[in-house]
Amino acid sequence: MEFKTSFSDEVIVSLVAFANAKGDTVCVGVSDKAEIKGVDLGKETVQNWVNEIKGKTEPSIIPDVEVFEEKGKQVVCIQVDEFPIKPLSFKGRYYKRIGNYNHQLSVSDISDIYMQTMQYSWDSYPYSSATIKDINLDKVGEFIQKVNATGRFRLPSSAKDALIKLRMLKDIIPSNAAMILFSKENLLYNVHIGRFKTPSLIIADKMINGNLFDVLEESMQTIIGHLKFAFEINGKTTQRTEIPEYPLEAIREALLNTLIHRDYQSPTDVQIKIFDNKIVFFNPGGLFGKITEEELKTNIYQASTRNKQIAEAFYLTGDIEKYGSGFIRMREAIGEYPTMEFHFKSSPQGFVTEFNYEKQRTASETQNDGGVNGGVNGGVNGGVNDLFIFISNHPGIKTSALVKQMNTPRRTIERWLKQLREENKIEFKGAAKTGGYFIVKNKK
Repeated sequence: MEFKTSFSDEVIVSLVAFANAKGDTVCVGVSDKAEIKGVDLGKETVQNWVNEIKGKTEPSIIPDVEVFEEKGKQVVCIQVDEFPIKPLSFKGRYYKRIGNYNHQLSVSDISDIYMQTMQYSWDSYPYSSATIKDINLDKVGEFIQKVNATGRFRLPSSAKDALIKLRMLKDIIPSNAAMILFSKENLLYNVHIGRFKTPSLIIADKMINGNLFDVLEESMQTIIGHLKFAFEINGKTTQRTEIPEYPLEAIREALLNTLIHRDYQSPTDVQIKIFDNKIVFFNPGGLFGKITEEELKTNIYQASTRNKQIAEAFYLTGDIEKYGSGFIRMREAIGEYPTMEFHFKSSPQGFVTEFNYEKQRTASETQNDGGVNGGVNGGVNGGVNDLFIFISNHPGIKTSALVKQMNTPRRTIERWLKQLREENKIEFKGAAKTGGYFIVKNKK
């Protein structure tokens, strides 16, 4: 409910914003602090307000109006339900209620709301100027084999027939989803992955693009390459246990969520930032549909899908279990990581998912058979990996510069350098005072 001391265009803007969301009420004659101020009503005042609301909105809003008397003063409450065909506009401008504010919609927002109302998704529309000749049929063949092996659906062996069956091809025109998944040409929907030592110090970064299934696998491998692993040895069997810095199931779910639900009409890249004890996923495209952040924190939320054909493709290959289960699976995966925290935040600019922790998990925290020797090889190899990558990007760098740039004690840097040299991954070239470290060519 919103309070206004008098009737004005602001009242109509709020009604439009409510109708484009879940509906609500504006009470006229009440201050922001809920103080009853009252309004003077003539014989035709309320009807004139209703006519003005109808005349300034498109499609026209016909609200429910009630007049109350409180403390000897009159208050008018104007109520609208969620409108079935959205979006509505006020004088050609579109608004939606988000929290306590009327948010003016962008062209992309307007398109999204319209397609939700009509049960369409952007990825199902024809890709402008493309034909089946622009589709990599070999990639479609790989997709068909994976789908049929999963057993969730049966696709014909012909790439063209399979795309038609999935409604990704009409006549010879592929859908946006078909091009994103199988295009011959790189459409440059980039995933930008960076390894950060501090918010301003980037150790390494990589831009990944191409067919979406390939992007998923390459992005996942790139992320894993930057993660730390704890190693512990079972005292009874001498078997080594590797514990990843983050649960890989949760990381994959977050990556899938980012790729499947991103706004492909946005020019902004997917961004993944990996820090010493934090990993952040940014997806251009906030929450889609009516779902809220609070609902996502439960296990009974009903998710909407921005890209229905892309989501269906990943479901048929078995990469996602069922629609809307990703956040449940992420919470379950981090359950074995005692200090791990999982946060997310939506905004009009995009959706941010973050995993962070205070102390890296070890095997002894989840195994109860008493056989894990927590004192054996309990360190992590992430620092060595970071050093190797840093030297790769800064050939010829000296030890003193590594200490300063990586903000790490000299003894630790020297220990890591020794390990990399023993593994024949790096070498020192030049004089002792002027030389520096380089990657061994066959190791890069």
